[in-house]
Amino acid sequence: MDYTSPGTQFTADVNKSPLFKKDDRNFINVLSVQQLNTLENTSLLDIFLSKSNVVEPHYHQNAAELVYCICGSAVVSLINPFTNELLHFPITPGQVANVPQGWWHYEVATMDDTHLLAIFDAPIPEVILGSDILKLTPTNVLAHTYCLDEAKVKDALAPIQKKTFIGPPVGCVKGAVKGKMENAMPNLHPHGQSPYGANPQQYGQSPQPQWNAPQQGWAQTPQPYAQAPQPYGQPVYTHQVYGQSNRQQPYAQQQPNVQYAGAPESF
Repeated sequence: MDYTSPGTQFTADVNKSPLFKKDDRNFINVLSVQQLNTLENTSLLDIFLSKSNVVEPHYHQNAAELVYCICGSAVVSLINPFTNELLHFPITPGQVANVPQGWWHYEVATMDDTHLLAIFDAPIPEVILGSDILKLTPTNVLAHTYCLDEAKVKDALAPIQKKTFIGPPVGCVKGAVKGKMENAMPNLHPHGQSPYGANPQQYGQSPQPQWNAPQQGWAQTPQPYAQAPQPYGQPVYTHQVYGQSNRQQPYAQQQPNVQYAGAPESF
């Protein structure tokens, strides 16, 4: 970096750097070396979520991620590839969850007006999304590999045509069940319960600050949490082939008992 150049940047407005927007309550802004050229091995995502919205399952092949809760609450879930365990970490304001490089993970908001800051140790965070994996893997390969009915696999995955990023997509109504997503994903850490407890609602429930969402005319009605990732939007992440050395089997732990917000039929 030539720090004498007139093009040297020392400040940036993250509010003016959208990565993905589902609606005025669920969107992600990005800051990387592409937006601020004096950054070195640091970048971040500024994440806003309403209750039951999910940053879809994904992994970062070039960076670890530290998720800091600014307001609201969320559950950060990740698979430890060395123990084959699916772990869940509720976080509230001032608390963090760390996701090592290359680990499969996702975040679920458990309160409205949740604001998360995801910090990466790379100048540009690369990502491989679950929606891309499901969309690009041939259904006959999935069916053959896991001894599944190919017609059912094809039918189930057919709606996934684009990247999801924040799910469920607007208009998603199929597959949900009645009830609310309470006690979302209690922590299953082998050394005992999380210090935050199974219910993040018990911790740090301070009044929610108001944030100014970018007014770009994209407002839509947020939808309840559904059971499968669906298409939405075009992100600007750089996609790379996964190069992580971890080759453990995917988690063998039973998915925790989660209830989802209700909705009528049809994805």
